[in-house]
Amino acid sequence: MSDTAATGGPDRQPIWSRPERGSRGPAPGHSRDSIVVAAIALADTEGLAAVSMRAVAAALGTGAGSLYRYLSSRDDLLDLMTDRAAGELRPYPQVEGDWLETMVLLGRRQLALFGAHPWLLDVIHRPSGIGPESLAWFDNCLRVLQPVRCPVAAKFEAIAMMTGVVSLFARRESAAGAFSFAGVDLAAYPHLVAAFSQPSGPAPRADLVERTLRSLLTGLLLVESTETG
Repeated sequence: MSDTAATGGPDRQPIWSRPERGSRGPAPGHSRDSIVVAAIALADTEGLAAVSMRAVAAALGTGAGSLYRYLSSRDDLLDLMTDRAAGELRPYPQVEGDWLETMVLLGRRQLALFGAHPWLLDVIHRPSGIGPESLAWFDNCLRVLQPVRCPVAAKFEAIAMMTGVVSLFARRESAAGAFSFAGVDLAAYPHLVAAFSQPSGPAPRADLVERTLRSLLTGLLLVESTETG
């Protein structure tokens, strides 16, 4: 069976609601958990493109066909990988004082997670990948935002936007040093020349990640709270 076989459509039953393995066949030599661990290790070292049913099976010392006793497709594997990685965001921090401080901390943890597993940037937007750990993280964010008096829709938007912004920072970090004006004649771009000629000024107290998250969350939540209060 190929990696693209039996992928199913958008209405396929989520992998989390299916039995651990089929009832037929020989006694299990592996588990979903061991398969996912091997797949994540492969993705961390060689990238997401290297993750195929055949490659994961080889890492486990078995044939690709044996994995189909536990998974129907590579899509199932990617869903499980995504959700297991989301579980690394635990234990969630307790809300001590300001909800904003806790949300910024959660955003930083997301950034660290993307740094540990860069392939996550390519799979987090797959709708089928929203599993138990991903839902638990979202539920925790809503717990943190309980004191904020604004419509729940605004909270959903803020959580989604925080993840989106953090993923952009993660992509920027992975491409650090790739962009430079070296060797470029800026004479035709006077505003760039003027900007580079100005003193940079003192460094902000908080780094760009923190400043962006604070501005984003307060802008989306507190303004909405004021307008609906």
